Amino acid sequence: MRIQSAVLASSGTRQPTTVEELLGPDTMAQLDRLDFRSRRVLEGALQGERRSKRRGRSVEFADFRPYTPGDDLRHIDWNVYARLERLFIKLFVAEEDLAVHIAVDRSASMDAGSPNKLLFAQRLAMALGYVGLARNNRVIVSAFGGRSFRRLAPMRGRRNTQRLGEFILHEMQPEQAVGAPAKATRDGRDHSLVDAMRAIVQGASGKGVVVVISDFLYSDGVEDALSSLAGPRTFDARLLHTLSPDEIKPELAPGAGVKGDVRLVDVETGAAVEATVSDALLAQYHRRLERFCAALEDAARARDMTYSLVQTDAPIDALLLGALRKGGLLG
Repeated sequence: MRIQSAVLASSGTRQPTTVEELLGPDTMAQLDRLDFRSRRVLEGALQGERRSKRRGRSVEFADFRPYTPGDDLRHIDWNVYARLERLFIKLFVAEEDLAVHIAVDRSASMDAGSPNKLLFAQRLAMALGYVGLARNNRVIVSAFGGRSFRRLAPMRGRRNTQRLGEFILHEMQPEQAVGAPAKATRDGRDHSLVDAMRAIVQGASGKGVVVVISDFLYSDGVEDALSSLAGPRTFDARLLHTLSPDEIKPELAPGAGVKGDVRLVDVETGAAVEATVSDALLAQYHRRLERFCAALEDAARARDMTYSLVQTDAPIDALLLGALRKGGLLG
């Protein structure tokens, strides 16, 4: 899977400086009624607030089933036996702990588009993380791309909302632009998308949902990265393919669109090319972008992952309460 696409640079995007700018109290109030859902029945390391389809032992009665030799005699309902003279075992709704892993791409191509893709990803990660914390799930957040991989240690509970926001504000800053002086990184080496997905899997704690927020504009390695992420069957992986409206329809970009003689620069590599953007070239761009999105969706489905294309002009609360809820990520 390959795509070569010009990225429309953002102009004057102001980075948020407070948690309230990432997620205001009104949005929090709307998100309080949501929780994460998984297509798989997951069993965590401890009993949390989540109720599972899995039958187990807890305080909430669910159903009966006939007794079979070897069953725990403590779960026989003797009242039923007194009425029916048959042995039945009580079944209960088991509570399970769910880990929520949120991984955000902060590579150079994400710091582009109008509205800006990385700023949108930061706000979306804050909203998803808040849902997990509010429901007492175990939340883990990672930032990947370029020369670093950063992870916020697992946390639980609404009291960690500020901690989540501080990580997003300070550790999810855009990768430095091409040509900028090199800066020291956590481990001093470049990271590929495959490395990032492997790091997410290796650092995972328990079982749960993994949400990857990225534009996936990598020249290669995307399918290998998805295979790495799909390896453990304990994860319910969700890909949120993030693109800006002017990437989807560059002819409608602010400033009369992209037309005529232009110089296109790859923000990841610094490579430049002169081009004349005509209607025919735009049509070719649309065809290639559609093929790219379709190939990414096919690759995700082949690995039992869920794929969603999200545009950066979508209001965060409407996205979570609408499309992502209908898509089964939230409920």
